[in-house]
Amino acid sequence: MLRYWTAGESHGPALVALVDGFPAGLTVDTAAIDHELKRRQGGYGRGGRQRIETDTVTFLSGLWRGITLGSPLALEVVNKDYKLERLEEVERPRPGHADLPGSIKHLGGVRAVLERASARETAARVAAGGLARQLLSVFGIEVAGWVTELGPVVLGGRAGSLADLRGIRDSSEIYSLHPERDSEVTVLIDTIGKEGDTLGGIVEVHVDGLPVGLGTHAQWDRKLDGRLAQAVMAVQAIKGVEIGMGFEAARRRGSEVHDPIGFDAAARDTHTLGFTRPTNNAGGLEAGMTNGQPLVVRAAMKPISTLRKPLGSVNLRTKHPEDAAYERSDVCAVSAASVIVESVVAFEVAVALVDKFGGDSVEEMKARWDLYHQLARNR
Repeated sequence: MLRYWTAGESHGPALVALVDGFPAGLTVDTAAIDHELKRRQGGYGRGGRQRIETDTVTFLSGLWRGITLGSPLALEVVNKDYKLERLEEVERPRPGHADLPGSIKHLGGVRAVLERASARETAARVAAGGLARQLLSVFGIEVAGWVTELGPVVLGGRAGSLADLRGIRDSSEIYSLHPERDSEVTVLIDTIGKEGDTLGGIVEVHVDGLPVGLGTHAQWDRKLDGRLAQAVMAVQAIKGVEIGMGFEAARRRGSEVHDPIGFDAAARDTHTLGFTRPTNNAGGLEAGMTNGQPLVVRAAMKPISTLRKPLGSVNLRTKHPEDAAYERSDVCAVSAASVIVESVVAFEVAVALVDKFGGDSVEEMKARWDLYHQLARNR
């Protein structure tokens, strides 16, 4: 089983991702992972921390001459802003953060909780996701994400191949598919920042090239839509997850929701096995399994809970009312969230791929991939 854990604090020495069950035989491009880490640090509205850090990944185990061994991989992202031992305790918990419930849960201080709860931890998840997407690419599976809404501004999507959409997104300061509207959004972010407030939004991730049958209907905790929802919902500040039409499906009739099935013999040799759909309201998933259509996952990010103009709180020592503490933070990190959600989606798809086609080696996986598609076409 392919899985990963992360470790590290926001201002500790480093963040680490430990990846277990990764197949042997993949040549790893560390520069590509570094590119994703750099994108995570970007996007308009980020705070001063991003000017301090220059995130890059170092593999501490699991590689020989740049090729995976099949043993656990330890990925390290060093924190340049390492100062945990010098930081003071926080006495005024921030509404919306882990400060209050975490300090009560552990019968300790706020600092011990906020350092691990910080979204800085997601650098390790992006590194793990960057590794996973390289495995997916061997099988022609592509992943890309972007911002579709930012605060009250609805930007929406765009038609085109993922390669083309990725190019458009990369030309946008906010990682949307409508760079012509960047100035409108950046003015909004600046205004919100001057008011001491923060801004959330919605991000969307697409995965193309998926075979039919990743995931399963047979057990609740192995359904791919459930695994994706957990992975995305576990990203800091994410408060809602949709697949395909999502919540809108509850407002429509069944005839307006479900995707009719067709067959095109000319496409029989593709990953779809020739089965076609005029729509993709299901978002590429039916009954916990991929159906050959593009996977579409959407996530809603709340505004960051650290406000320069803080909300009311209570001093944990005196129990008297005071304003919440302020720690250096972003005004808007929705662009970064699109990179993080893209990464965790990529990893969960890789988990399902390994589950379906075996995880000892890439060579064996490719052979099983070919055999499966041959059998499926001839059934």
